[in-house]
Amino acid sequence: MSESYVEIERHRAAIFRIDLSRPVRLAIEWSILNKDTTFFDYGCGYGGDVDRVANLGYTSAGWDPYYFPDRDRIPADIVNLGYILNVIEDTEERRQALLEAWSLARKVLIVAAQVLINAPSRNLIPYGDGVVTRHNTFQKYYQQEELKKYIDETLNVDAVPVALGIYFVFQDEAEKEAYKALRFFSKTSTPRVRIPTKRFEDYQDMLQPLMDFYTKRGRLPVKGELENEQELLKEFGNFRRAFAVVLQATDEEEWDAIAYRRSLDIQVYLALTHFESRPSWHKLAPEMRHDIKAFFGSYEEACEVADAKLFSLGKPGVVKAACEKSKIGKRTRGALYVHVSALCEMDALLRIYEGCASRTIGRVDDATLIKFDTEKSQISYLLYPEFDTDPHPALKASVVIDLKTLYITHRDYANRANPPILHRKETFVTPNYYLYEEFSQLTKKEVELGLLKDKSNIGTRDGWAKCLAEHGVEIRGHRVYQLGIGEV
Repeated sequence: MSESYVEIERHRAAIFRIDLSRPVRLAIEWSILNKDTTFFDYGCGYGGDVDRVANLGYTSAGWDPYYFPDRDRIPADIVNLGYILNVIEDTEERRQALLEAWSLARKVLIVAAQVLINAPSRNLIPYGDGVVTRHNTFQKYYQQEELKKYIDETLNVDAVPVALGIYFVFQDEAEKEAYKALRFFSKTSTPRVRIPTKRFEDYQDMLQPLMDFYTKRGRLPVKGELENEQELLKEFGNFRRAFAVVLQATDEEEWDAIAYRRSLDIQVYLALTHFESRPSWHKLAPEMRHDIKAFFGSYEEACEVADAKLFSLGKPGVVKAACEKSKIGKRTRGALYVHVSALCEMDALLRIYEGCASRTIGRVDDATLIKFDTEKSQISYLLYPEFDTDPHPALKASVVIDLKTLYITHRDYANRANPPILHRKETFVTPNYYLYEEFSQLTKKEVELGLLKDKSNIGTRDGWAKCLAEHGVEIRGHRVYQLGIGEV
């Protein structure tokens, strides 16, 4: 069919949603969009995101050329260009939409488009640089890196990947770098009080902001960083004396561990900036500059340490050796499998290696396990949505990234009649995972009953069901029952 005979009905590409769209949801989760910012949806379709953001108490508005053409296109802190670029068949109009949305964004532009791994393959008519769907809508399916290149070259920016097909574009360089660093921050909790000294108890409310700050940054604040600074300094003279009172009531080793982990977070972040244009010292957020001074003394020293770790990954056998030495995760002959919650506790080398993959695609929504392949240069993200609730959850999907080509492969297992399943779930997580003991007890019972001996046949849902039937066993929740006997 000739392009001249195709009438594109662009408005039919608008999707009626009952929840926030994924790009806007991610912006809220990362606190990019919050109650202190204004929101504008450029090409808002039916206006679902506009209404739901407003219902959260945020200042929200939107415009759409078909559904709301009379509304003004107004500047806002956060502007969303969600799945618009892929439905505009005219390349110059597409470019102008991106430029105009960017001109309205005071702080961040959210850009989302369909990426190729999600593209349907049937009933499509080639049209321009895309295709026409059976609904007479146009779709331009991008490769992940192709989309970034298009945004970067059109706007002269460095767009930050958030998830597949979703980018944040920052107006301020320091805010961009602060966000990129935040993605590699370890989650830490404040050490608990072990010896509640009278002096600590007398000043606990005053000391709490200092403890919270140290938990987040791994260091003492500098002037101007703490809200109750004047009150605290008036009482203690300086932050070090104030923190000495905290150390009398808590375990100093736990605070040292927080500081060490924070220094590793910075190494991971800086190592991955090597792939882009590494920001100058003055383009880093002030708090990051203070972090680097506290942990490394100078920016040059911090970058040298980070680059040394990054470059070592190119040496043969380094990744394999790091996986084999890892005290976290489940090792197999060709891979190391780790729960996403444990990533921040891993060796810095493996965190940087994983970052080489996630820097390309951002976050893989709902990923449960990360697979470090020790035979190939690739990282896989495995989705087990019932990991916590199902004693032997089934694999729903996988996203594999080839680190040499950055090619992304998506495999869907959701509709397979006999999908792969997991065993020994406690091996993927750390002992502080909230269900660790429950997982461990289940595995212990299964080992005692001989259920896990036949490794070659129990790795699928059907094989496991057959094994349970042969042993006369049922598993409900994370408890084991023998038929005719009861719980064992």
